[in-house]
Amino acid sequence: MIKALFIGSVSACFELENDSAYYSEKEYKVLLNGQEQFSAHTNVFSLFGLRPKTEYQLEVTGYDSFKFKTAAETYAVDVKAFGAKGDGVTDDTLSIQTAINCLPAGGRLYFPEGTYCTAPLTLKSHMTLELSEKAVLLGSIDTAKYPVIPGVVNDLVTGEEIHFGTWEGNAVPMHQALLFAEYAEDIKIVGRGTVDGNAQNSSWWQDVKNRDVPRPRLLFFNRCRLVTVHGITARNAASWQLHPYFSTGLSFLDLSVNAPKDSPNTDALDPEACDTVDIIGCRFSVGDDCIAIKSGKIEIGRKFRQPANRHTIRNCIMQFGHGAITLGSEMAGGVRNLTVNRCIFNHTDRGLRIKTRRGRGKDAVIDGVLFENIKMDGVLTPIVINMWYNCCDPDRYSEYNTTREALPVDDRTPYLGKFVFRDMECLNCHVAACYCDGLPEMPIEDITVENIKFTYDPDAEPGVPAMRNNAEEMCRAGLYFDNVRKLTIKNIEAVGCHGELIMAHNVGEMNKE
Repeated sequence: MIKALFIGSVSACFELENDSAYYSEKEYKVLLNGQEQFSAHTNVFSLFGLRPKTEYQLEVTGYDSFKFKTAAETYAVDVKAFGAKGDGVTDDTLSIQTAINCLPAGGRLYFPEGTYCTAPLTLKSHMTLELSEKAVLLGSIDTAKYPVIPGVVNDLVTGEEIHFGTWEGNAVPMHQALLFAEYAEDIKIVGRGTVDGNAQNSSWWQDVKNRDVPRPRLLFFNRCRLVTVHGITARNAASWQLHPYFSTGLSFLDLSVNAPKDSPNTDALDPEACDTVDIIGCRFSVGDDCIAIKSGKIEIGRKFRQPANRHTIRNCIMQFGHGAITLGSEMAGGVRNLTVNRCIFNHTDRGLRIKTRRGRGKDAVIDGVLFENIKMDGVLTPIVINMWYNCCDPDRYSEYNTTREALPVDDRTPYLGKFVFRDMECLNCHVAACYCDGLPEMPIEDITVENIKFTYDPDAEPGVPAMRNNAEEMCRAGLYFDNVRKLTIKNIEAVGCHGELIMAHNVGEMNKE
């Protein structure tokens, strides 16, 4: 079958239903109304340059034909009609923002070929921003052009808090993102063009620990709904590339997100406290986590009790990040119902990386996590569940966060529920196949590992499997579990493992086949 993931007015995204991860089993041809468009070998592909409100017949070699109709739009406007030059020299900020402001609801703002130098831009509801294949939105290197957005503002009449800015799970001031929207809906960013933060040519990646105001993201959506980002390349953000925050109904489709391997905190996509998020057919290669699913630190978690919920990640390829898919560590609102399948992870430090710790709170519940049909190569430790994460918090070296003695369960204690990992192939591991370390007072509830093959790099180097205090180095280690209530292990192979295949400590119920 061919599945339609998104059909807009001028672009569409489709997925082939099969059992392969990211790549199709063989190359195929794509025809539109009988005319060959291109050949491809990925499970997700896109069409651009379509006409609004037009019927098409799609044919893909080996699949049934598929009919679809593009969406209607009110008007389409060329940004150059508002004075944008796109010459790579002129500051086009005012021209672009004016075009956005004037665009009728349901309209499309089109960027033809060119390099559009710009400071941050504010998007609005019911609009489509289309970047043609050779169009580049290039961020200004002048840090003074990135306004500071306050973290919280109080309503003048009621005194109620209105949240605007955020960084790493707290409501704090931040620099405005290059593409920015708050309290808006029905926004589409589509095309084969590029949004480039240009941080490599600025000072954003310098002295990152000593900034009074956190660095801007590339795209930021706060309390938005029905947002689609389709086809574009996002790269070289000052910090995180794509950051939806307390938003719902989000689709990130057939994207490329890139940053140098040594660039600081350049996560590809960090949905925070969002509901219903689809990340499908994307390619990530960045300097930090490829995807980090978050829900705030404890004040945000307690105030809103908004978990990251109903996230689907499928047919993506992730390379060179610290973690391919990370949950936390800012997850005080919880993470629920995450499904990851048909993905490839290459040369990331970890495959699945769960980061939590004492102090995240009783609402910091992670439950209902499924990983299946995943292929990894060169991942140092494919599976990490760590309830002792020791980074980014002032009390990380305190007795409270270092003692291995069981402490009383209270309002600060997080909870990890059910995790299933199955039908995976993890080649050329270095440190360990799997490392899961719960709290003695709150063990990980239920872990299943099933039908997984691990092999080890012949030149494997030792390292710590998880960022925690007093971590010990491992090399070619098997599957390590500590403080787990229920553990199920079926059909596991670890070729070249040094020492015991299964290292289980403080496991309540263990089922092994």
